[in-house]
Amino acid sequence: MSDVVTTPVRGDAGSLVPKRFKLESNWRQFRAGFFASKTATLGLAVSLLLILAALFAARIAPQNPYDLMQVSILDARLAPGAESMDGFAYVLGTDGLGRDLFSAILYGLRISLMVGVGAALAAAVLGTLLGLIAAYFGGRIEAAIMRLVDLLLSTPSILVAMMILAYLGKGIGNVILTLVIMEWAYYARTARAQALVERQRDYVEAARCLGIPGWRILLRHILPNCLPPLIVIGTLQIARAITLEATLSFLGLGVPVTEPSLGLLIANGYQYMLSGEYWISLYPGIALLVAIVSLNLVGDRLRELFNPRLQK
Repeated sequence: MSDVVTTPVRGDAGSLVPKRFKLESNWRQFRAGFFASKTATLGLAVSLLLILAALFAARIAPQNPYDLMQVSILDARLAPGAESMDGFAYVLGTDGLGRDLFSAILYGLRISLMVGVGAALAAAVLGTLLGLIAAYFGGRIEAAIMRLVDLLLSTPSILVAMMILAYLGKGIGNVILTLVIMEWAYYARTARAQALVERQRDYVEAARCLGIPGWRILLRHILPNCLPPLIVIGTLQIARAITLEATLSFLGLGVPVTEPSLGLLIANGYQYMLSGEYWISLYPGIALLVAIVSLNLVGDRLRELFNPRLQK
């Protein structure tokens, strides 16, 4: 009995059952369902590879692109495969400042993933909490939260983000804060919709009859049953946050020049496109595209697994 958690959750028929779902069996079933899709498996493998590359960028990159002692302006705009005067080979060429493009992509990928994941996690916490509060308490609290959600969702994200960053200024922290403001509404709407269904279940009524505080009912009883759709939203929102950050950085409103993300690397090479030096923007663009597509493939597969109606 030591491995049984007594928190009541909804069973197949809506009855009260112990929270003992045979986790190993469920995990094995989920894993088999996920890896049954070759595209989702490829997306997960590529996503993990990009994350590892970003985490160990300092060890993988042959050059620190932000160390002025390692960068020479004489090596600016060298084509892929070209060698410097010191015999160093630039696999993907160099940018307009003489930085090794392969190294710059690894460091830029780290910034993009850090901003995307950080913004998505912070938005998930804030949005889920507000969505649960709106669904559980209702009334004016729900009306106020959901009207704010409707306002944010009906406004073009990039336009609002540009206005916020124009006031706050550049910086990784400001970009994350801006993305949190733009993204939390998606989590709030999903959490509220799911919590409204769970609030009517017998296990919630039983918890109320036992005198359990409202905050504990929300966090210990309702929230666990709302997690599957929120996980799906979170995976997709990471890709969306990376896209928004890249767009803002491309427009010159995102991260500072000293810590360029993939979007800023693309912007740095845009002015050289017409002169035939395509690689400065092309390769960071490919890296950004691969990251976004791989995350979306994982998110789409999770949505299919957690929503039986979408399963083929």
